[in-house]
Amino acid sequence: MEDCVFCKIAAGQIPAEKVYEDERVLAFHDISPQAPAHVLVIPKRHAGDILAARAFDDALLAHLFRTAADVAERLGLGKTGFRIASNCGPDACQSVPHLHLHILGGKQLSPEMD
Repeated sequence: MEDCVFCKIAAGQIPAEKVYEDERVLAFHDISPQAPAHVLVIPKRHAGDILAARAFDDALLAHLFRTAADVAERLGLGKTGFRIASNCGPDACQSVPHLHLHILGGKQLSPEMD
């Protein structure tokens, strides 16, 4: 999508502090971190949210989650733990309408979901 900020990041039109990239997904540091470690993992193909991502093949969705796990390990979060979250829609406070997984860690996280 032309006006999607994450599509522009994936296309290299907007800079991001990348953690991982391949032909299907991109992981980069969140510009407004909610934890000491806060990385976003996105598919390079646009889908507005997890509901729209049902059109993706299972291999892409599996790759997205495997990448999130690999990135969490690279960040050193595997030993102490981390959270993976995906907001969907306004009630969940989804701020960018492009499917993305948040990897949060580096401290003990609150049990409440904000």
